[in-house]
Amino acid sequence: MAIRDSVRPRSGARNWWALLGFGAAVLVAAVVGGLAASDASGEYANLNQPSWAPPSWLFGPVWTALYATIAVAGWLVWRRVGFGPATYAWIAQLVLNAAWTPLFFGAGRYGLAFAEIVLLWLTIGVTVALFWRAFRPAALLMLPYWAWVTFAAALNFSVWQLNS
Repeated sequence: MAIRDSVRPRSGARNWWALLGFGAAVLVAAVVGGLAASDASGEYANLNQPSWAPPSWLFGPVWTALYATIAVAGWLVWRRVGFGPATYAWIAQLVLNAAWTPLFFGAGRYGLAFAEIVLLWLTIGVTVALFWRAFRPAALLMLPYWAWVTFAAALNFSVWQLNS
């Protein structure tokens, strides 16, 4: 029997409060990054960047959409299997997500931020694999995030090399 068949979806008021909780967790991760890098846009503009680097205004809309899908994906899996390996992996990737911005922008530690984003990328991969077993639509919601972090890792590496 597959994991997704072993637990019934949760319903009722608790379900909606949980969605708000997953949204709040993602919001905390976003706020941590925002507080650590209040002038990230200015810092980003002053870095030596590869020719393929996106404009700073693009990051806000992309992350807003990604954070929404991350929250919904986590909530969907929680509804299916509750707290367990899949949701713990989701929490781990969110903590790593929150840690990257302070390392890159707050501390200017581009090499350490690259090592951290590689760990984030791997943790997202584990999360996707566990979500796939629990509830495939949730795993699919995580794929744009994984793709963006892949791009962000390449950009981080390039910025690190160009600014060392």
